Amino acid sequence: MQSGRLPRFRSFWPIFWVALASLSAACSDRESPEQQVRSVIDAMELAAEARDVGDLMEHLSDNYRDAQGQDRQQAALYARGYFISNQSVHLLMRVESLEFPAADEARVKLQVGMAGRGGETGSGGLSADLHDFDLVLVREGGEWKVSYADWGAH
Repeated sequence: MQSGRLPRFRSFWPIFWVALASLSAACSDRESPEQQVRSVIDAMELAAEARDVGDLMEHLSDNYRDAQGQDRQQAALYARGYFISNQSVHLLMRVESLEFPAADEARVKLQVGMAGRGGETGSGGLSADLHDFDLVLVREGGEWKVSYADWGAH
């Protein structure tokens, strides 16, 4: 009876090692700077769609500035206003480029389709735009934070 189990057990090991190697590769990819930055962008997208200013601001540096001259606090006020006027927010994001000019700095070009619906019913409350974003992220205390943003209509 043991001999019947042993061959099946031995056939498990190659599958186990392949799975372990795949998992290790996935974990190391997840920890790469590129994947870390992509994860921050994904988290910001989820926070915006959830209309959660607090979660969104967690990803902005304390030294944040944007092309319009807003600091982190002013960006939070802007986001609150946008979320108040849009009772639902939907984003479709595409990373155009992601570069690392320095070990602790990432530059990202994004295209973002933004659709929001105000409080009124009917198609009159729906608005949609396509924007190009240029972001600079810096590593602060082991976390990537947005330190600069510029955007414009596509």
